Amino acid sequence: MANHDYIISNQTFPSTRSDINSALSAIATNNSSASEPATTYAYQWWYDTTNNILKMRNADNDAWITIGTFNQSTDSVVLTGTITIDGTSVSLGGTYNHPYPTISSTSVYIEPNVNSAVTINGTNFVSVPIVEAINSSTGAISRAVAVSWVSSTEISATFNLANADYYVRIENNNGYAVRSTNPILSASSAPTWSTASGSIGTISAGSTVSLSVSASSDSAVTYSEVTSGGNVLTGTSDTPATTMSLTLNSSTGAITGTAPSPTSDTTYNFTLRATDAESQTADRAFSITVSVGINNGVQFN
Repeated sequence: MANHDYIISNQTFPSTRSDINSALSAIATNNSSASEPATTYAYQWWYDTTNNILKMRNADNDAWITIGTFNQSTDSVVLTGTITIDGTSVSLGGTYNHPYPTISSTSVYIEPNVNSAVTINGTNFVSVPIVEAINSSTGAISRAVAVSWVSSTEISATFNLANADYYVRIENNNGYAVRSTNPILSASSAPTWSTASGSIGTISAGSTVSLSVSASSDSAVTYSEVTSGGNVLTGTSDTPATTMSLTLNSSTGAITGTAPSPTSDTTYNFTLRATDAESQTADRAFSITVSVGINNGVQFN
């Protein structure tokens, strides 16, 4: 480490050689020293060893321009100044996050083979982006038939897709794009009931019950009771007045158990839900009437 005034004085040998070597050492080490060189020149380098900062003398030779701060332990440098990226002024020592869009939606369902609109949530959406669905099995790409930019965090896209699971890709008009990590879009039919709504039978009080409901989808269907205000078919809190204490088989839709024994004919109203493997649902209202005057088991309407 050294600095020098870069003036080789008239002197005898070997002092001249020593003076030249000192000047060359100062050049080789960027005039590294704890204090600035006593003699400065325009565009001269100086490595400030006190603060580990590399500086350059300005053209007027009246100030130092900081180039960067060095970490000698990690052999790294943080540059000083700014650059412009995508119209944004960014510090050379800072971090710039490119405005890539992101997708936060995780499960979106549409009916297959018909125009269906979905909402896609995320960040950094720019009007109006390209939105595509990529078949997770074949890789085939289908562009949305319509796209509406709602905000930087929401897009409405309309697709017409065959039954399958799809990745979603969004490309802003500035070229930045993102594809969902997983297939988040499913073209899948929701469950449909084959059992008509309304009464599914009339049964005698205290008899053995063997009824059923049925729904189908393009995947396995399960059944549950979702009666508003509390379960009636499967509830036990107020049997026989308002609940029936029956069992609903979640896999088959079978309704079994022993009928309640009210004091008079009673119709129990309840709502069942069919849910497929894609978590799509369909609800339907049903009823069962218990008659105290029937002695022969079940009477179907």
